[in-house]
Amino acid sequence: MDLTQGTLKEKNDRAKRMMLWFGIGSLIMSFAGLTSAVLVSRKREDWMTDFTMPKAFFISCVLILISSLSFVVAKRALKNNNRSLTTAMLVLTFVLGIGFIMSQYAGFNQIVASGYYFTGQASNVTMSFIYVIAFLHILHVAAGLISLLVVIYNHFKQKYTATEMLGVELSATFWHFVDILWLFLFLFLTFIV
Repeated sequence: MDLTQGTLKEKNDRAKRMMLWFGIGSLIMSFAGLTSAVLVSRKREDWMTDFTMPKAFFISCVLILISSLSFVVAKRALKNNNRSLTTAMLVLTFVLGIGFIMSQYAGFNQIVASGYYFTGQASNVTMSFIYVIAFLHILHVAAGLISLLVVIYNHFKQKYTATEMLGVELSATFWHFVDILWLFLFLFLTFIV
C-alpha cells in the first residue's frame, strides 16, 4: 500500500496509527530493558529468591483481562450502532481500570506490610525492581484511562459512528497493549523474580 495515496483524512488516520505503534514500540523496548536488567541482576548475591507476589496483583490480572473484554464489546456495540451498550462498556472499562490501579495500590501495601520498601535499610535490589516495573506500568494504565476518558467524552458528543471510530480503535489498541504488558510483567515477576 502506498502511504502517500488517499485523502488528507486517510493520511492523517494512518499517521495517527503509525504514531501509536511507534509509541508502543518504544514502550516495549523500555520494558525489555527493565526485564533484561532484572535477568542480569538475579545473579547478585543479595537477590531475593523467596518473594511471593501479593494477592492483590492476582486480582489486578483479573480486572485488566475483564477490562479488555469490555472494551472489545464496546467496539462491537459501536459497530452495530448500539450506543447504550457502547456507553455501558466504555464506562465499565474505565471503572475496571480504576479498580486495577486500586488493586495495585493494595498490592504495594501488602509488600510494605511484609517489610519491603523501595529504598532505605528495608529495601533490596529485587524489591526496587518490582516497585519500578509495577509503578511504570501503573503510569501507562493512567495514560490509558485518560485516553478512555477522551473516548467516553467524544462518544457522548456523538463523534463516533460505525464507520468513524478511529479514536476508539487507537484507545483500544493502547489499552489492550497495556493489558498484555501487565500479564507479561506479572508472569515475569512471578516466575523469574
